[in-house]
Amino acid sequence: MKKTIVKTLAASMLVAGTFGVNAALKAQTAEQYVPLLTYRTGSFAPLGIAWGDGKIDYLELVNAQGGINGVKIRFEECETAYATDRGVECYERMKHAHGGAAAFDTQSTGITFAVTDRAPDDKVVVQTTGYGLSQSAAGAYFEWNFPLLGHYWTAADVAIQHIAEGMGGLDGLKGKKIALVYHDSPYGKEPILLLQKRAEAHGFELQLYPVTAPGVEQKSTWLQIRQRRPDHVILWSAGVMTPTAIREAQATGYPRDKIIAIWWAGSENDVKDIAQVAKGYKTITLHNSVGKDFGVYKLLEDEVYAKGKGVGKGNDTYGTIAYNRGMMISFLTTEAIRTAQEKYGVGQHMTPEQIRWGFENLNIDDARLEETGMAGMVRPVHTTCEDHVGGDWARIAQWNGSEWDVISDWMQADQEFVAPIVKEEAEKYAAAKGMTPRDCSTVE
Repeated sequence: MKKTIVKTLAASMLVAGTFGVNAALKAQTAEQYVPLLTYRTGSFAPLGIAWGDGKIDYLELVNAQGGINGVKIRFEECETAYATDRGVECYERMKHAHGGAAAFDTQSTGITFAVTDRAPDDKVVVQTTGYGLSQSAAGAYFEWNFPLLGHYWTAADVAIQHIAEGMGGLDGLKGKKIALVYHDSPYGKEPILLLQKRAEAHGFELQLYPVTAPGVEQKSTWLQIRQRRPDHVILWSAGVMTPTAIREAQATGYPRDKIIAIWWAGSENDVKDIAQVAKGYKTITLHNSVGKDFGVYKLLEDEVYAKGKGVGKGNDTYGTIAYNRGMMISFLTTEAIRTAQEKYGVGQHMTPEQIRWGFENLNIDDARLEETGMAGMVRPVHTTCEDHVGGDWARIAQWNGSEWDVISDWMQADQEFVAPIVKEEAEKYAAAKGMTPRDCSTVE
């Protein structure tokens, strides 16, 4: 009997030991797939290259540090040239590859519109940090969409707040004229609803100037602006449309310091070739993104570039605002995976459904930002079932002729204006699609 017990115990120990070894080996070989939709070609390439480089370099950093609790990131690019049809092709090819996509940062409002209806059936997260479908901030209606840190109604609202500050407050907007020069696409049209609500509330005239893609012909637009004399211009552009607008503003004598642009029209690549022409030009930024004075850059130098990896320096995008934003996006993706692991199994491959839970339960505090080197660049992030944004703050930066200066404190979008629009448009979307919103009170 004793021999039998000893043999059984020995066998159990052997099985346990084998299980432990297998678990360790599984953690070492597990991968998490992160597809990267990029546009390194086309009219938006000046933005897309830097954005893509930042995303890749941060993922390289995570892998250099051993992955996410031992789980390495497998990533690959798919070129969209900002074309919706090409983006959808990339999505369809990549969504179920290598165990399922962790998330799709579509890099395009048009692509976001096209895949949002598919995401719930495909069980794929649509991550749209700073862009996309603004009403998807309402997580009860959009379970798989995450416009983290701010959407276009955030940006439009902060732009109006900044303009009002220069006029002595919101009451100073009455009787003024504010123009929106926008890319004539789903992306460019996103802020219109919020701006109309603000115009109605504060008594300013909203002038709308659509610009046909790619935006290299704007002479007639700026001649109209010279004739109608708006007090401020909000510029909703990207890629080649941005420097074209600034040059036309100079040609027609419109002051660049009266132009405030969306964050996708505010990086070094937008203004460096026209330097002094753009002096005074302003941009909204959803992160404190100017320069390289962040701990993550020391980590990049020591753990990525010192080992012969990294793409940003070779493309001269390293340290630009758009590059930093790309890093921030990959940071949020990996933190969602890490959050999912804390619930479903540290060191294990996460399913897309588990990663979705991670996105919805982000709780990135100051201590975590310090640990990752992102302190100072990104504000704390806290998402819930109801709130898929996690914090809707922005700042204003201004081009001084050679570099960007942050000129404002953090400003939060006024929920008195933003929240009702989010709810109303989410309800309209749900009604049109026959969707039933979740009861967030029952969601864990």
